[in-house]
Amino acid sequence: MNRTAWILQILLAIYFLATGVIHLVVPDGLPDAMTWMYDLSTPLHWVAGLAEIAGGLGLVLPAATRIAPRLTPLAASGLVVVMLSAAVWHATRGEVQSIVGNIVVSALLILIAYVRTRTHPIEAR
Repeated sequence: MNRTAWILQILLAIYFLATGVIHLVVPDGLPDAMTWMYDLSTPLHWVAGLAEIAGGLGLVLPAATRIAPRLTPLAASGLVVVMLSAAVWHATRGEVQSIVGNIVVSALLILIAYVRTRTHPIEAR
């Protein structure tokens, strides 16, 4: 399970770093599944983007460096809040596919938080 948690942490970190950058840049020509981004306000883009970048870094760096590894499950928990908030926003727009994606990612983040606090915590240096 430790190896699985590391794989999930790395993949989700990449996902959140990429999504965070997209929130900050909001490039033209996003695929149809992401055109909802054009409807967000600029402050919301900044809050979501910075939270996703910080959370993505928090999924890996504290555990990998073993400097304050207790931050990794906190980052995962914070990202759950971001994803569930996104699910609520998508629900107001009837975007079922996005809601399902938010819930799946939230479940994976909850698994990481559980593994890193209960079954395979990372010890600090």
